[in-house]
Amino acid sequence: AMAGEGSTFRLRCSLLGHGQDVRGLTRGLFPEGGFVSVSRDRTARLWAPDGLNRGFTEMHCMSGHSNFVSCVCIIPPSDLYPRGLIATGGNDHNICIFTIDNPAPLYMLKGHKNTVCSLSSGKFGTLLSGSWDTTAKVWLNDRCMMTLQGHTAAIWAVKILPEQGLMLTGSADKTIKLWKAGRCERTFTGHEDCVRGLAILSETEFLSCANDASVRRWQISGECLQVYYGHTNYIYSISVFPRCKDFITTGEDRSLRIWKQGECTQTIRLPAQSVWCCCVLDNGDIVVGASDGIIRVFTESLERTASAEEIQAFENELAQASIDPKTGDLGDINADDLPGREHLKDPGTRDGQTRLIKDNGKVEAYQWSVSEGRWIKIGDVVGSSGATQQTSGKVLFEGKEYDYVFTIDVNENGPSYKLPYNITDDPWLTAYNFLQKNDLNPMFLDQVAKFIMDNTKGQTLLSSSNQFSDPFTGAGRYVPGSSSGLSTVPGADPFTGAGRYVPGSASNVVPPVGGVDPFTGMGAYQSTAAKVENIYFPKKDAVTFDQANPTQILGKLKELNGSAAEEHKLTEDDLIILEKLLSATCNTSAETPTAQQLQTLWRAVNWPEDIVFPALDILRLSVRHPTVNENFCSEKEHVQFIILLLKFLNPKGKQANQLLALRALCNCFVSHAGQKLMMEQRDEIMTQAIETKSGNNKSIHIALATLTLNYAVCLHKVNNIEGKAQCLSVISTVMEVVQDLEAIFRLLVALGTLISDDTNAVQLAKSLGVDSQIKKYASVSEPAKVKECCRFVLNLL
Repeated sequence: AMAGEGSTFRLRCSLLGHGQDVRGLTRGLFPEGGFVSVSRDRTARLWAPDGLNRGFTEMHCMSGHSNFVSCVCIIPPSDLYPRGLIATGGNDHNICIFTIDNPAPLYMLKGHKNTVCSLSSGKFGTLLSGSWDTTAKVWLNDRCMMTLQGHTAAIWAVKILPEQGLMLTGSADKTIKLWKAGRCERTFTGHEDCVRGLAILSETEFLSCANDASVRRWQISGECLQVYYGHTNYIYSISVFPRCKDFITTGEDRSLRIWKQGECTQTIRLPAQSVWCCCVLDNGDIVVGASDGIIRVFTESLERTASAEEIQAFENELAQASIDPKTGDLGDINADDLPGREHLKDPGTRDGQTRLIKDNGKVEAYQWSVSEGRWIKIGDVVGSSGATQQTSGKVLFEGKEYDYVFTIDVNENGPSYKLPYNITDDPWLTAYNFLQKNDLNPMFLDQVAKFIMDNTKGQTLLSSSNQFSDPFTGAGRYVPGSSSGLSTVPGADPFTGAGRYVPGSASNVVPPVGGVDPFTGMGAYQSTAAKVENIYFPKKDAVTFDQANPTQILGKLKELNGSAAEEHKLTEDDLIILEKLLSATCNTSAETPTAQQLQTLWRAVNWPEDIVFPALDILRLSVRHPTVNENFCSEKEHVQFIILLLKFLNPKGKQANQLLALRALCNCFVSHAGQKLMMEQRDEIMTQAIETKSGNNKSIHIALATLTLNYAVCLHKVNNIEGKAQCLSVISTVMEVVQDLEAIFRLLVALGTLISDDTNAVQLAKSLGVDSQIKKYASVSEPAKVKECCRFVLNLL
C-alpha cells in the first residue's frame, strides 16, 4: 500500500553483493517489484523482492564488461523478448545487452570511443546512449542508427521523451540539448557546472540536476520554471515518483533527499561519501547505491520497514562515519567556536537540519529528524578522510572523471599543465601523450612518468587493462609501427608516413612530384579550372607500409633475444644473418635475400607472442622483396605463412602484433605470388582482420583500411562480386567504428575503387546503406582529400 501524506522514509534493507561503488540502478519489469544494479566491480545484478516482504534476493549476476559498469536501463518487452532486456554501459566503451535469465550478454553494441555513462530506452526497441566521447548514439536492436553530435564535453545524462523522436542529453558543457529525429532543436542553458542527471515529468516538462548542487525544472519549449536548492555538493542522480511530480536526488554530500511539492521534505544521510544513484520502485520505495558498494532501500510502508535492530545498526554505522570538512558538506567549520553537547537539547527547526557540537575535543555532526523528534548522529568531523578522491574517481577534468588530476610545472616561470590520470592507465603512455598534447620536450618523458608512478603508489587495480601499452614509449625507443622518434619526413606520403617505396632506388624516401599525387601529403591536387579532377580512384596499385628504422628494430630484437628462453634464443650468427636480410630488403644493399636468411627469419617469427614484434617487423619489411614474397607466398610454403599471420590477428592478442600482421598482409600485395595468395585466402583473412577493429587503435584502423583498399585494387581488376560484397560489408562495418580520418580516407578510396565501372557493386553498396554512412565526410574541412574523395564516391551512388 502507498503510504499516507507526511509520512517518513525509513530503512527497509541493506543489500551486500557488489564489491565496489554501485554506479547505476533501474527498476525492473521482471520479476515484479525488482531492480537492477551495476557497479565498478564490473558486474550487473538483478534483485527480486523476497517472500518475507522486507528484503531482496540476488537473482543473478551478469558479466560482460572488461571495466567498470556505469549505467543501466531496461528495454521494454517485445514479441521476441516478452520479458524485456537489460542494457548496461561501461568504461570499456561498450554496451552489453542481457536477457533477464542469462548471466552472459546476448550481444554487445560497440561504437562509442569512451565511457558509456548513461542509457535510456524508448518505443520499438530504440536505445539512446550518452558517452564521455561527447556524442550520444541511437541504437535499434544491434545497429547504431544515428550519432548525435553537438555537445563540446562528456554527455553524462540521456533520456528519450514520450513524444516520438524527441530526445534529451545533458552534458559536462553545462547545457542540455533537445533533439528531434537526430537534429538538435534547442539548447537549455542555466546550470553553472556539469549536468549529471535528467528525469521526465510529463510530455512537456523535465528535471535536471548538476554539479552546481541545484535541480532545475524545465518546459520543453525552453524556459526554466523553477530552481531547487538543498544539496551542498554535486548532485549525481534524480528520479521521479510514479504518477506525480515529486522526486528524489542523491549526491556527493552523503545524502538522499526527498522532494515533495517543490520542497525538500526529508534528508537521509548515508555512511558513504558519494551516493551515486537512485531509483523509485513501483510501490514508491526508494533504492540508492553508494561508494561503499552497499545498496540501501528505504520505504514509507510500516510493514516493509526494517527491524529495530537493523535500523539501530544503520544509525551506528552512520555515527561512526568520518566527515571531511574540506568537502564543504557542513559549511565552514571552526572547531573553537562550537557549542557543547547541551546544544542538542534544543529541537531543530526543519528536517535534515545539521548541527555541530564539540565533545571532549571531538567534533560531531548531528541531523534533526522531524518524524522522530530527535537529533541523530551522522558522523565525526575529522581533519581529512584521505582517499575519497582517489577511490571514487571523482576528480573532473574537461568534464570526465579521473582518479587523479596532477598539475605539472615544466619550468618555474612557464605555465602549469593539467595531467589527468587513471590507475588503469599506463604511466609511460600517459606521460608521452601529455608531452605531445602540450608540445613539450620529449626529454621530460622519464621525469613525468616517474612523477606519475611516485604519486600513485599502491593505487593499482586488480587486473591491469589488456590494451597494448608498451613501456618503451619515448622517442628513440623502438615502438612497433611508430616512426623513429617524433620526426616526420617532409612531404610524407599520407598512406605510409614516408616517401613511397620504389624498388631499385637507393633509398626508400623519394621526393614527391609537385602536389599532384593525393598520396604524397602535399595537399590535394588543385586544377586551375573550378572542377576538381578525380585522382583518387579507381586505384591501380597496392599501398604498402615501407617506413623502417633497421637499427632500432635490430636493437630491440637483440634486447628481447637476451631475455628469451633457451629454445628460442638466436645465436650471434643468426642476428648477423637477420641484419643482412634487413639491409637486403630495405634496399640499402644490392644483395638478394638467401634461403638461410629466410629460415632464420621463420624461426624468429615463431617466437612467443610477447617478444615476437621486432621479428614480425622484419617480416613486414622483407615480404616486399620479390624473392621473399615468392618464398613465403608460393604453393608449398603459403599455408604455414597465412596461419602464422592470422594467429596474430586475434583481437585478444597484443595490439603491436595485430598491427604488424596487418601491415605484413598489406605488403604481400606488392608481387604476383603475394596477390594470388591473398586472393585465394581472402575470405579467411578478411573475416579475421575485421576483428581487429574493436581495439580503438588508430594505427590498426589505418592498416585495416589499407588491407581493404588493397583487396579493392585486386577486385577491381578481376570483377568478382562475392569478393566485392565481402569488402563492401567490411567497409560498412569498419566505418561504424573508425574515427581516424586517414583510415576513413583509405576506406573511401577502397569504396570508390570497388564500385567504379560496376553497376551491381553500386546497387550492393546502396542496399547496405553505405551512402548514408559516408555523407558526413563530404563536409570534412581538413584534410581536403577526405571531402573530395567522399564527394566523388557519392556521385557514383
